[in-house]
Order: sequence, then C-alpha cells, then structure tokens
Amino acid sequence: MSGSGEGDARGELSRLPNALSLSRVLLAVLFVPAGDSARVALISLAAATDFLDGWVARRTSTTTRWGALVDPFADRIFVLVAIVTYVLNGELSVVGSVLLLSRDMATVLGFLVARAVPRLRAVEFKARFPGKIVTVLQLVTLVALVVGARPLSPFIALVAVASAVAIADYTHSMWREHGVRDR
Repeated sequence: MSGSGEGDARGELSRLPNALSLSRVLLAVLFVPAGDSARVALISLAAATDFLDGWVARRTSTTTRWGALVDPFADRIFVLVAIVTYVLNGELSVVGSVLLLSRDMATVLGFLVARAVPRLRAVEFKARFPGKIVTVLQLVTLVALVVGARPLSPFIALVAVASAVAIADYTHSMWREHGVRDR
C-alpha cells in the first residue's frame, strides 16, 4: 500500500515543475496591462519559477522530456510578450527588441533546420549554460526597462553578446552531437 502512495506522490510532484513552468504564460498575460511595480513583481516571479521548476524536478527526480520542452517555451513566451509590450508602447526600439530576442530567434531557426534535415532530427535540444545566462540577462534588462534605467543600450548590448555566445555554443553542441551520432 505504501508503494502506491509513493507512486501517487511522485506523480503529483512531476506535475509541479510543469505547473511552475506554465505559470510563466499566465505571468506574460498579466504583464501586458500591469503597472511598473507589478511588472517588476511579475519579472521576479518569472525568474523564481524558472529557477524552481528545474530545481524541483531535479531534486525530486521527476524530470521529464515534456518539462524540458515546456520550460524554455514558457521562458520565451514571457520574454517575448514583455518585449513586444515595450515595443508597442514605444519604450523599446524594434532594433533593440531584435537584439534582445536574437538567441530566441536563432533557437527557433535551429530547431526548424534540425527537424528539416534528416541527419539532424535525432539531435536533442537541451538547455545549456550560455542560454541560461541569456535568459537571466533578458530578465535583468526588462527590470532595467521597467525602472527607467538609461541608457538601456549597455543592457541590450550585453544580451546581444551573450546571445552570440549562446548561439555559437548551441550550434557547436548540435554539430558535435551530430558528429558523435554519425560514427
């Protein structure tokens, strides 16, 4: 009997990280109409849930392939909605938004290429440290934008440089994994 209870508890725990990840989609929706103080809180909550979802999944040994997909998707949705909100409000330029989202655009392009090229389909996309740094810097830049930090260009430049490093790292990793799989 205790065995089935442990299984039930494990099943429930496996849902918690995914719920934390998906909460960022709700936070993104709430971001649009929010005022500055609420936006800082929403960015902080997004950062906290981004840390907690992976931490809980690893700590409870409930990591799943689904969770590995939902987490970065929810991150991208939150950041995209926040950045588009500022572009539409005229508080962020289109060029600035493209630089802030360059890693995300490259990731989507890389994913599509990997799915279109038969030899690359087996490559598994995983979070990597440089990509995590980009996400942190994106959130820091959003806070800087909310609080009116000027100039914003150093924040944007830092995200752009980190994005270039992350893009190179993801590309190298994909080709290295592809090379290993070919042998």
